[in-house]
Amino acid sequence: YGNLISPPFVDPHFHMDATLSLGIPRINVSGTLLEGISLWGELKPLLTHEAVRDRALAYCDWAVSMGLLAIRSHVDVCDTRLLAVEALLDVKKTVAPYIDLQLVAFPQDGFYRSPTARDNTIRALDMGVDIVGGIPHFERTMADGTRSVTELCEIAAERGLMVDLHCDETDDPLSRHIEQLAYETQRLGLQGRVAGSHLTSMHSMDNYYVSKLLPLIAEAGVSAIPNPLINIMLQGRHDTFPKRRGLTRVKEMLAHGIRVGWGQDCVLDPWYSLGTADMLDVAFMGLHVAQMSSPADMARCFDMVTNVNAVIMGLDHLGLAVGKRASLVVLDAGDPVEALRLRPERLCVIARGKVVAERARQETRLSIAGRPGTVNRRHRQ
Repeated sequence: YGNLISPPFVDPHFHMDATLSLGIPRINVSGTLLEGISLWGELKPLLTHEAVRDRALAYCDWAVSMGLLAIRSHVDVCDTRLLAVEALLDVKKTVAPYIDLQLVAFPQDGFYRSPTARDNTIRALDMGVDIVGGIPHFERTMADGTRSVTELCEIAAERGLMVDLHCDETDDPLSRHIEQLAYETQRLGLQGRVAGSHLTSMHSMDNYYVSKLLPLIAEAGVSAIPNPLINIMLQGRHDTFPKRRGLTRVKEMLAHGIRVGWGQDCVLDPWYSLGTADMLDVAFMGLHVAQMSSPADMARCFDMVTNVNAVIMGLDHLGLAVGKRASLVVLDAGDPVEALRLRPERLCVIARGKVVAERARQETRLSIAGRPGTVNRRHRQ
């Protein structure tokens, strides 16, 4: 069997300030987004620079072992100490030789709803955070959410920065902040620099309204970042049956030419109790929930955790082409679809021309009369 050489895996949506904090100070019992936010609020006063840094660096070790060499992490700026911002800026410098780490100034408690969030967002950007973030659906009113989208995009335009908003992460079909985000993108000339993360309300929207909305998103060049593992875990918690799964309209967006990339979002934190830094797990779940079952669709899902996400993050140096950075992953699989089926070992991870992780191919020994001595689940037609 030959092995698959892949571009590095890329995660365009993560929360590194919260990762590996599961159980501190307690578990999310309801499993809802809102309890997760409340639990994070309980955890924030307990954070130390060292703890945030050490957990983030441990996660980066996991990421490298999985061939994940580029991550965009949101970092909460609602703590006036900006402790997590300082810690992740420290981590960014430490991992720079092998991971492209982008940081998003994220006002978790609301850009207007939290009294200090606006000033803290500006402070975080002044400290070197890369991208403007927001959470319009969590503001006190729909009008405040709309106003926050406008101001956040204006801040990005003034500073020449990218925008990545948590947008409409709710089951409420009337949460339509993505419409304002697309408008501001065009008004301010931000095409190609803006992403809407989650967009779960689109799962519940009226089909006629979506038929108007999708061309607007495509026209504005806004990218979409659904996070399938987390979206299907957190959404639909108030439903009985039929139960909404919450994933946005991925296939429909792709059909309109909208750039869509899968994100991880959470690993072992107040919102999600699982995760291994494996973007193939993310794509595997995404293709199931989005019903992207054709060979072409499955191959596209692999691209949505590698090349597409690199484009969303503006990382032109990643990819398997002459002149690109010498970063790649060798997988124990024959092609991208088999890689999704197996989520196999990363036999070798190379970052900037240097081997940073290796693992031997694992085969299971069988003791069954008349059958082969080993099996590895690879399949040859």
